[in-house]
Amino acid sequence: MPTRTTPIPALTDQRDFPVADPASGPYAVTAGPDGALWCTLVHGGRIARLTPAGQLDEFALDSPDCGPSLIAAGPDGALWFTRMRDHRIGRITVDGGSTSYALPTAGAGPYGIAAGPDGALWFTQLHADRIGRITAEGEVTEFPLPVEGAFPSAIAAGADGALWFTLNQAGAVGRITVDGEVDVHPLPTSGAGPVGLAAGPDGALWFAEIGAGSIGRITTAGAITEFPLPDPACRPHAVVAGPDGACWFTEWGAGRIGRITPDGGVTEYALADTGSEPHGLAFGPDGALYTALEHGGIARLEFA
Repeated sequence: MPTRTTPIPALTDQRDFPVADPASGPYAVTAGPDGALWCTLVHGGRIARLTPAGQLDEFALDSPDCGPSLIAAGPDGALWFTRMRDHRIGRITVDGGSTSYALPTAGAGPYGIAAGPDGALWFTQLHADRIGRITAEGEVTEFPLPVEGAFPSAIAAGADGALWFTLNQAGAVGRITVDGEVDVHPLPTSGAGPVGLAAGPDGALWFAEIGAGSIGRITTAGAITEFPLPDPACRPHAVVAGPDGACWFTEWGAGRIGRITPDGGVTEYALADTGSEPHGLAFGPDGALYTALEHGGIARLEFA
């Protein structure tokens, strides 16, 4: 049995902030450089901004059908996001001004995005088996992967100075250097369907296996460990590193938030509405955990 060295946090409060249109689909959330939380509304073609004090504003993009998906803070003080449906990369400033950049490959389906160690943004292309790089000036470079039909999904910067990403349909985790060299690490479990991924406090990469109901861990040397969750049908989706030395994740299929320690100890927390379909999550500057509820809005969770 895992040995716990710290008390298990208790969920003490949940406060939900509804978006203007319940059907707009809050999807991913990240902490911005302005002390607010920024959230994509994947079905509404909008970006929402929520302050820890509870003020929620929404900013319309130039296309209501562009499908804003994952979002990350950039090195230029703006937020960058993927536009999955019109195959562009978006940028929004903290005052709500937005622009977007077309990709060289038609129908690429950009999805995951993360700031890299080289001052650029790196992103996955669901339908093109490529990893993309975009500078703050909008210059795009694409790197083909040595796999076909792999469905590259989430991406995150690792402690080794490379970018790591999940290959949902290939059942693997990939690594790409800033020079474009690629390695692929197959997962032990068939049909694992890795999706969300984050750099953990322990220097490894942690990822959600939506098809296997597990959380995976891969070291920068490529050693893989998988931790089955209590409910194999919970469909874990996104992962974020917590300030408590653990990783936190959403259980999209069960309406729960999970926490996993470096030794694999799992705790789960039910949301007020178990049908709210939590997707992305991020810790705010106030220490609370925020999660995007595809059927609802943005939830703020306090733990003690």
